[in-house]
Amino acid sequence: MEQNELLRRVVDILEEQGITYLLVGSLASGVYGEPRLTHDIDVVVDLRPEQVARLCDAFPAPDYYVSEKAAREAVAGGRQFNVIHPASGNKIDFMIARRDAWGRSQIDRRRREQILPGRPGYTAAPEDVIVGKLWYYREGGSEKHLRDIAAMLQVSGDEIDKNYIDHWTRQLGLAEQWRAVLDRLVQ
Repeated sequence: MEQNELLRRVVDILEEQGITYLLVGSLASGVYGEPRLTHDIDVVVDLRPEQVARLCDAFPAPDYYVSEKAAREAVAGGRQFNVIHPASGNKIDFMIARRDAWGRSQIDRRRREQILPGRPGYTAAPEDVIVGKLWYYREGGSEKHLRDIAAMLQVSGDEIDKNYIDHWTRQLGLAEQWRAVLDRLVQ
């Protein structure tokens, strides 16, 4: 199964089941910047315990691997769980929505965008994609996150609310990373 097919399936399932979601990560940054190949589909979900079994059942074995136990633990602990399509190696990372102010803001600000030809879906707002990429950069140091941010600022820069990013990077301890990105763009 191609990644685009899996993405379409995931969005269809989440919308059919009424689960609040937003695409984040490289797929979302590609909507506002330059698309790039990625190994997984990153989705933030506001998943309630009573929705877990039905969501897991939508990805049946042997075509998919998902652990309902891991999904329940992720919901209880505010972490993430995965669904894997073994035949293709494609993976979906379901990240449980943060319960803090930024997590609520991220959900409230999600946008309906064209994620595939003829298929709209919800993505994080570009500012929230940038904040998330800064978070991942701080945690892992991968330059791909900085390249994604730079592409977003070059393609969609006039539409991006930098004051919002300034606010949340200060609140989340990411101001140093944000300043470094801005400094690199000026050079």
